[in-house]
Amino acid sequence: MRVELDEPKCVASGQCVVAAPDVFDQRDEDGVAVVLDRTPPEHLYEEVSEAVAICPAAALRLVQE
Repeated sequence: MRVELDEPKCVASGQCVVAAPDVFDQRDEDGVAVVLDRTPPEHLYEEVSEAVAICPAAALRLVQE
């Protein structure tokens, strides 16, 4: 699984960070999401899937490899 972020779509809500803090963070200057681990381990799949599902801007996506 690979995580992709469409940065221009991000509205800095922080929902991804709440759902999967080991995979996402936010920039201090504007709150835009940052992907800390583009290929997170399998045990984080559920958290990452939730983060993608609850993103209000649909700025995140999972790509199965």
